[in-house]
Amino acid sequence: MLHGARTLLLPLVCFACTNGQRPAPSASEGDPAGTDLLVNRVWTLSEPAERPGVIKAFLSDGTLIQDSCWETHRLSHWERESDGRLLWREDGIAIRAVIVTLTETELVLRIDLAGGNGSIEERLVPAAVPYVCPDYPR
Repeated sequence: MLHGARTLLLPLVCFACTNGQRPAPSASEGDPAGTDLLVNRVWTLSEPAERPGVIKAFLSDGTLIQDSCWETHRLSHWERESDGRLLWREDGIAIRAVIVTLTETELVLRIDLAGGNGSIEERLVPAAVPYVCPDYPR
């Protein structure tokens, strides 16, 4: 019985050591400086004419912030499935994406559509600061 109690306590102790936070997604192995160009910055569509104010921010604590000028913001957990592959959930649906390009000035994601209906490509750039969404007629 004592062995069973230790088995139950070990995960709780480990959880307490991390203050209840998820481990940060690891930086890509090809990044010798240990900085990950993907995380802790706000990315926005490179050509926002049709969808102004779309942003994505992959935080190092595993939180993905998504927002736009016309939708409610969304917070999701994100993770790296492998180098170059990302996973997050929207409304219970797993969203998978491949990082096609990642530089200081550009992020290109190929995002798999639900139900195996192909993919879309999103071209993002670091967001300009300051930025305010345009007024829309109500």
